[in-house]
Amino acid sequence: MIFAIDFDGTIVENEFPAIGDLHTAADTFIRFLKADGHKFTLWTCRCGKQLEEAVAFLKAHNLAPDYVNQSPPEMIEEYQNDTRKVYADVYIDDRNAGGLVWPFHLLRCGEE
Repeated sequence: MIFAIDFDGTIVENEFPAIGDLHTAADTFIRFLKADGHKFTLWTCRCGKQLEEAVAFLKAHNLAPDYVNQSPPEMIEEYQNDTRKVYADVYIDDRNAGGLVWPFHLLRCGEE
């Protein structure tokens, strides 16, 4: 599965334009999804230097995304289209209707 995960307010505390503290649930979830063989797309409104800082932050915490604000190449090929909305099986964002929920139940190794 491919998980598109927002950065500010979801992976880290929202301190934009600075980078807030890493959320423990996000850290745990991303490690579980990677260990389970899933992909992680960093899905954020950050761009330029602020996007580079977010990616560097994730790499420094061993949470490097597989994709950054882009659909996986195999999905672009399959659908013959690269839309503005990134492709994912699951979207995780602090602005979800109903609030932020980390779907640990989707991972074989995930435990809350």
